[in-house]
Amino acid sequence: QVRLVESGGGLVQPGGSLRLSCAASGSIFSISTMGWYRQAPGTERELVATVTSGSTINYGDSAQGRFTLSLENFPNRVYLQMNSLKAEDTAVYYCKAELSDLGFLDGDYWGQGTQVTVSS
Repeated sequence: QVRLVESGGGLVQPGGSLRLSCAASGSIFSISTMGWYRQAPGTERELVATVTSGSTINYGDSAQGRFTLSLENFPNRVYLQMNSLKAEDTAVYYCKAELSDLGFLDGDYWGQGTQVTVSS
């Protein structure tokens, strides 16, 4: 069984910062891609940032210049440093991993989500 556990969400004022963490554990053989998506009420889930096993990072438009994906302890853990937060960054942030499990089956796994609220 594979688990993705997110942490670090919360309430922050506009202009503030938060650091999200995602840890992958369980029956994992290899991780090909890991990263973050977000979903605000009434909208579709959108890309924030992902990293491949070759350390190629891809940022969504909303994250460019403000968010940084950190590869400490990659591939089993990634961090998302979010700076200069705006009200429109308010959403549930989900960690996603594309991986092969110990049975060599490929699949996409999602965490339970962590709420980020940017408000004064």
